[in-house]
Amino acid sequence: MNPTIDLLRHHTSVRKFTDAPISNDQFNTIIESAQMASTSSFLQTGSIVRVSDPQLREKFATLAGGQTWIIEAAEFLVWCVDFHRHQQIAPEAKLGFSEQLLIGAIDVALMAENALVAAESMGLGGVFIGGIRNDPKQVAKLLELPKNVLPLFGMCLGQPNQEPSIRPRLPQPLVVHENSYQQKLDKQLLAEYDQQVVDYYSQRAGSNTKVASWSEQISAILSKESRPHIQAFLNEQGFALK
Repeated sequence: MNPTIDLLRHHTSVRKFTDAPISNDQFNTIIESAQMASTSSFLQTGSIVRVSDPQLREKFATLAGGQTWIIEAAEFLVWCVDFHRHQQIAPEAKLGFSEQLLIGAIDVALMAENALVAAESMGLGGVFIGGIRNDPKQVAKLLELPKNVLPLFGMCLGQPNQEPSIRPRLPQPLVVHENSYQQKLDKQLLAEYDQQVVDYYSQRAGSNTKVASWSEQISAILSKESRPHIQAFLNEQGFALK
């Protein structure tokens, strides 16, 4: 074991922050770390919008479903797939392919994870905000995003004002397949994990009184529509057209 592995294995999402700011040196180091993530074909398809305007923060908190930590965090970043930059460099660029959407989404996710790990290594904390996709058209309007730029998610960063417990992950045998995909799910192993999740929620400090297994949560989430407006928005922004 080493400090890097220890940091990765003890990740938690932080949603309560102190008033302490993130210094310019810290911020620049976080962004530099993000930019050093792997990037497909060296396309570097990620852009970051740093949201510092308090009124804009409040609007994002509302759009994301009342996530007040967007207002309270020292930094709120919106991570975007950006092919607009490429089009300005190469007007003849052929865009709109689904593969480009995958490339961009992977690039940006790798960048953002690098940023969060860098922040955590400084004693900071953060949380991803997928809720901005509740109304991506409004997000694009607020940030004045041109065509060929896609907002994927937000991220809050700051000095933690809580110590969340570590949420248990799936057992490795349910995740790692050797040589071929193992189609038959190990129900006993899943049942043991479900109980572990139930125990986690029952012991978690705070006002969250959730009592549910992982399987129950998955059934609840996947039994309803998942932002059906996304396909149309992707097309409007010039993505996944072919």
